[in-house]
Amino acid sequence: MTTMERPRATAGSDFAELGRRITEAKLLDRTPGYYAFRLSAVGLLLVGTWTAFFLVGSSWWTLAVAVVLAVAFAQLALVAHDLAHRQVFRTNKPSARAGLIAGNIGIGMSYAYWMDKHTKHHANPNHDDLDPDVAPAALVWSVEDAAVRKGRINRWLTRNQAWLFFPLLTLLGLSLRKDSIDALRNGTVKRRGLEGTLLAVHIVGYLAALLIVLSPLQALAFFVVHQALFGVYLGMTFAPNHKGMPHPTGDEDFLRKQVLTSRNVRGGILTDIALGGLNYQIEHHLFPGMPTPNLRKAQPIVEAYCKEIGVSYEMTGLIESYRMALRHLRDVGAPLRS
Repeated sequence: MTTMERPRATAGSDFAELGRRITEAKLLDRTPGYYAFRLSAVGLLLVGTWTAFFLVGSSWWTLAVAVVLAVAFAQLALVAHDLAHRQVFRTNKPSARAGLIAGNIGIGMSYAYWMDKHTKHHANPNHDDLDPDVAPAALVWSVEDAAVRKGRINRWLTRNQAWLFFPLLTLLGLSLRKDSIDALRNGTVKRRGLEGTLLAVHIVGYLAALLIVLSPLQALAFFVVHQALFGVYLGMTFAPNHKGMPHPTGDEDFLRKQVLTSRNVRGGILTDIALGGLNYQIEHHLFPGMPTPNLRKAQPIVEAYCKEIGVSYEMTGLIESYRMALRHLRDVGAPLRS
């Protein structure tokens, strides 16, 4: 019998006790110095990369700039993630304003659309019906959804989705923009006028810069390299976190729902920077408002507590986390291959 099947008798008090220990350790306290440095560093990276783009000008060397700009965009997206969880500012208004700058203007993604989607994910991670991140799309994450796939192309995608995972990530940045525009058009985003205007500023400014500075062929190459690498990097920050982990039934208490569906990725400071703290996915899901630098400190406390109450705590290396996600995709598509 798995841990998910045998909840502790005092399950209702488990998270409260863990919360008390985390609060006593002062790990929910704000870290303004860290975020002042991080926002400045990411801002300088973005401005510096765009400056290099204009200085290099019409040259194939701009493809090297495209690689760095993909990193800058992904890091800015991770900042927008922290803003959405109010890790940076205590109240919603400055968080939303900064989120619009980072999301809509900075990377061309509707901040309100993504925030709504991500909130649903946090409420019910890996839930087949309630988590939009595992809803059937190009990829399918459950055997049940794979079994009812319709159409020759969709069934072919599902049969081969493990091999197609990383190639499909190259389209993630474009997919986020498309979904943002769709959300603006169907009215699911508040302040549609403001969100749409800021999104248009990004799209028009981005395309104008490419077409004015570069030749048409260089502009196309820059666009492909930049958008593809941005999508791969962004997807690789989220892929290790839940893929291949159990799908809850909805009967679990909060602590078990968050811990059992999440996976941590071990590593040092470089892993923390590259994944923006999302390598501490268990701690982040339990305490989404916890500042990123405190997640590393909370990790041993949460792991020890889970061991104390008999809850499975998953942590693996970065490469192995991708193997597990790909293995799960292969297993889901297996019935269609046979």
